[in-house]
Amino acid sequence: MSITSTSTSAFFDRATLDLTSLRVQAEDLQSQISTGQRLRQSSDDPLAASRLRHLARTDTLAKVDTAAANRATSDLNLADTALSQFANYVIRTKELATQAASSTLTPGQRASIGSELADIQKNLVSMANTRDSAGNALFGGDTAGDAYSIDPVTGVSSYIGNGTAGQLALGDGQSVSRTLTGPEFLEFKDSAGNPTDLMTVVKDLAAALLAGGTTAAGAARTALDTLGNGLDAITTAQTIVGSRLSWIDLNTERQTAMAEARASEQADVGSTDTTAAIVRLQELSTVLQASQASFAKLSSLSLFDVLR
Repeated sequence: MSITSTSTSAFFDRATLDLTSLRVQAEDLQSQISTGQRLRQSSDDPLAASRLRHLARTDTLAKVDTAAANRATSDLNLADTALSQFANYVIRTKELATQAASSTLTPGQRASIGSELADIQKNLVSMANTRDSAGNALFGGDTAGDAYSIDPVTGVSSYIGNGTAGQLALGDGQSVSRTLTGPEFLEFKDSAGNPTDLMTVVKDLAAALLAGGTTAAGAARTALDTLGNGLDAITTAQTIVGSRLSWIDLNTERQTAMAEARASEQADVGSTDTTAAIVRLQELSTVLQASQASFAKLSSLSLFDVLR
């Protein structure tokens, strides 16, 4: 009696394990087909799971680099727009200086030109304090405040920002300076070879024309060459900004290509081969149905039926 009981129990236990195993495999395949993911846990394929984690971390870091590239692009575009405005003001200042240098102008006409130049000087300082995408000084390096201040007594503007513009990482050890500092394009040499800056040149010319006298026309003629140097400095800065934007574009294209390669590898490593999974599921379903039918038939057999 004990032997019969033990054999029957073992038969049912083994059948239960076999059928459970088949059902688990079928459910796993159904899950793979519905989710599109081959792995449910790391133990399913430790090497593949490790590779997928590495790819996911790389994707996360790439998003940080992309955000930095986007900020650099935004700030450099702001700088390019501001530089174009600076160039327009210099061109207008040269036009006014050319007019003021004419001997046919009256002192009153030169004074009127001087008033316009004084307004231009204020606008130049305002543009030099343009804000970047984060609300900080665009041309002030890493400073949070203004890049330039004006002495309330003398009206002289001075740079109060940091010495260098911030660097932003683009990934894989590449970086770019997000903008320029004011002195990099607003400071240059005058016609005599002495260091000066654009705001000072315009302010001094405005003051000379407003004061009038015999030296006013000469001051205008002298300023013309200096303003030409200032325009050259701005043009050079625009070239630098353009090259940095091109560099960001190249890195962005590289990052995009790498992201596509990672996505392809993630699909190869972790995604389900739907066709193969469906075929395997159908095979398991057939085996499971046959096993259940066989178990039902065998479990209904009795020794008494044989002896009858």
